[in-house]
Amino acid sequence: MSTPVLPTLISPATPTADRRRWAGLAVLVLAVLLVAIDATVLVLAIPSITETMAPSATQLLWIGDVYSFVLAGLLVSMGSLSDRIGRRRLLLGGTAAFGAASLLAAYAGGPGTLIAARALLGLAGATIMPSTLSLIRALFPDARERATAIGLWGAAATAGAAGGPLLGGLLLEHFWWGSVFLLNLPVMALLLVLGRWLLPESRDPSPGGFDLPSVLLSMAGLIGVVYAVKEAAAHGPAHWQVPVVGLLGAFALWRFVRRQLRLDAPLLDVRLFADARFTAATLGALIAIFGMGGVVFFTSQYLQLVRGYSPLTAGLAELPAFLGSMAAAMLSAQLARRVGARGTLAGGMALLGLALGVLGWLRQDTPYLVLAVVFVAVGVAEGLVYTLSSALVLTAAPAEKAGAASAVSETAYELGTALGIALFGSVVTAVYTGSVPVPAGVDPAAGQSLGGALEAAKGLPSALGEPLVQAARAAFTHGMALASLLAGVLVLAGALLAWRLLRERE
Repeated sequence: MSTPVLPTLISPATPTADRRRWAGLAVLVLAVLLVAIDATVLVLAIPSITETMAPSATQLLWIGDVYSFVLAGLLVSMGSLSDRIGRRRLLLGGTAAFGAASLLAAYAGGPGTLIAARALLGLAGATIMPSTLSLIRALFPDARERATAIGLWGAAATAGAAGGPLLGGLLLEHFWWGSVFLLNLPVMALLLVLGRWLLPESRDPSPGGFDLPSVLLSMAGLIGVVYAVKEAAAHGPAHWQVPVVGLLGAFALWRFVRRQLRLDAPLLDVRLFADARFTAATLGALIAIFGMGGVVFFTSQYLQLVRGYSPLTAGLAELPAFLGSMAAAMLSAQLARRVGARGTLAGGMALLGLALGVLGWLRQDTPYLVLAVVFVAVGVAEGLVYTLSSALVLTAAPAEKAGAASAVSETAYELGTALGIALFGSVVTAVYTGSVPVPAGVDPAAGQSLGGALEAAKGLPSALGEPLVQAARAAFTHGMALASLLAGVLVLAGALLAWRLLRERE
């Protein structure tokens, strides 16, 4: 087995090299923290974007999930590319592109421009995420040190995702919605300077060629399947685009797998899935984030538009999730050593499923204490599942394929997020649009989204506006409760699957 090339200046034999390795980890943690924050920081800005840009319900869902949608389609390709051209090189190039896309998103003039900017952010993020995890393997060859490093990396990733709403709330309390993207610029500049100085270059010494047809097949397959799910949820499975695009996507994925089995240097070594740890970790992450993604996307809208919280108050209300995810990610390695990877992964998923199930009884006046307990449970579960699944994927793969293996883990996370927002978000939208009667002469947008109803009610007499607001809030809450209950059932089923897959490993 080949070992990634590390510069001699960071030889692990010297105290100076040891300090540089941990300083390099800090750079990687900063990178993953920012990319993770960007995945959720926008959720509290959705009401403000709705008021400013007046997007349709479909555009609103695209604004929310196109970032994860593009990430999921490109992570495998970019992870394999990082193994070939160098993980640090791709990381730094992606960092510069991420900063430029952030500037475009901050000053987007309409929904279409914002969706495009978020797609570019996803493209840039796809070059960053797999490189951060694979460079950890290069920096920390010792298994115990690597477990600690992955715990810190996982804590940053989960804390970033959970803390995004809080940070967004702080910014939105004083600035316009575009400020959540400008936050990226100084951090990106810092990453470019420190990354070039502290991070080693690492690549597969015998990578083979970069197979462009495999790249196109993986992108077409993933994007086709996600788009079909999105259209099925929005328009029903009978809509003509669903079977056509879905079958084309599935065919592309089948061809992708067949091609990888024939290539001497595949874009993704699909034989990795023969390892139960690899398969259980990938499916566990995918199902857990799939169940959680759509529900979390609507939680901030529920807190602001249903309960009337300010953006900052809504961010503070979700703080328990942030604290729970950080603590769980840091303790995941110790817990796995005590009770085993099987019990930790399946237990984390079961906890998440139960927490989401509790939201199935969500009401407009549900006590905050109940929500706080749910937020803690969701944060703890996310920290456990995300960190442990990443560690299992990384250790199950050969060191020279760390970039591609890391990309599989990240693809599961981002694909789960995109699918979750598409499917469960569409459940919320379908329940809402079928339950809110729009009076004659009122803007039709009131029947498409809760934000549209609240905006329309401002220009109506109280005798018309108040019933519209009450009906809209009740319909939104009912849709979110139904989506949460469905998500909880799905994640509990996933916990049983992970338990069975890891049965032979314990």
